[in-house]
Amino acid sequence: MKKVVLAYSGGLDTSVCIPILKENYGFDKVITVTVDVGQPAEEIEAASKKAKLIADKHYTIDARDEFVNDYIFRAIKANAAYEGYVIGTSLARPLIARKCVEVAKKEGADALAHGCTGKGNDQLRFEAVFRATDLAVIAPMRDMNLTRKWEIEYAKKHGIPVPVTKAKPWSVDENIWSRSIEGGRLEDPSFMPPEEIYKWTTDPLKAPDKPDIVSIGFKEGVPVSLNGKKMGGVELIRELQGIAGRHGVGRTDMMEDRVLGLKARENYEHPAATVLLTAHKDLEKLCLSRAELRFKAAVDEAWAELGYMGLVEEPLYADLNAFIDETQKRVNGTVKVKLYKGSCMPVARESPTALYSKELVSFDGKSLDQKDAEGYAKFYGFQARLYKKLINQ
Repeated sequence: MKKVVLAYSGGLDTSVCIPILKENYGFDKVITVTVDVGQPAEEIEAASKKAKLIADKHYTIDARDEFVNDYIFRAIKANAAYEGYVIGTSLARPLIARKCVEVAKKEGADALAHGCTGKGNDQLRFEAVFRATDLAVIAPMRDMNLTRKWEIEYAKKHGIPVPVTKAKPWSVDENIWSRSIEGGRLEDPSFMPPEEIYKWTTDPLKAPDKPDIVSIGFKEGVPVSLNGKKMGGVELIRELQGIAGRHGVGRTDMMEDRVLGLKARENYEHPAATVLLTAHKDLEKLCLSRAELRFKAAVDEAWAELGYMGLVEEPLYADLNAFIDETQKRVNGTVKVKLYKGSCMPVARESPTALYSKELVSFDGKSLDQKDAEGYAKFYGFQARLYKKLINQ
């Protein structure tokens, strides 16, 4: 009996994969795996129910705490943003893939499968993990060059309920950290997205007229409290998601460069992520030296690119994490952030490990004799002055 383990979301692509894997690839048994990384509870439940109807065996795995502690917290410490936006979907893919591999080993499967197309990034993120095994890797959407229209018709013929229609063909991927919306008319960069695509964030124009000030507590670069209340990672992100989303914070509409080189129009929502990353980066400026901040900016960019690509097995990823973890030992304290009409702005910060002295920097302090700076000033810009004299001769 040929067995295949399919990473299953419950959406259109992965749902039609189940009969396709049997009809076109000759598998006798399709085992589906849904990994809970913070999707809506009803989505997990719907995926599980659907899988039990159309698959031969199904697993639902709760990986929310693991996702937050081992993936999202690393992203916060690395200020992870790719081309200016918060990476979210990409962070979850290696974890989902790893859970599928665990199930495949348990079930003695012959192959691993996913429902990704050949045009996007997710195929690479899954397969970077899948291909580290000795199992075959199957990608029906890519192999058969399928279109969304064909899939909808195929699903209807096979009696598979799907959440998309030709009128609203949005493809949504959601986890506790971010929500991505793509497909349909959104593929046209000149099309202004309708408000209906957003679920986590209020239209900034309709957000409350009174701002909120939220206080984020950090320990070694990781958020540990919200408004003075200690919380676990999942609870903190959930709570902050509602507060920031209510103020319209955390929307991105951008042109993105995919790994394959294709440009794509992408829409994202990430309210809690926006606040936490903004607060963390602000606290680093208080706690890290100028040289550390300059070098870490390059490290963070490299980390974000690897995270975006799903290359968490790349040796450089571990190397970067080692450096980042060392810097974060001193990133402790609290940052207050103002949320208002889509904006997110740090307004106060404090830290027991700050590289800051109020006495030394104050205009009223006399711990430093200002005259001592004169010698430094005489040499500052020295070569530029010599150059100016030279060219004016």
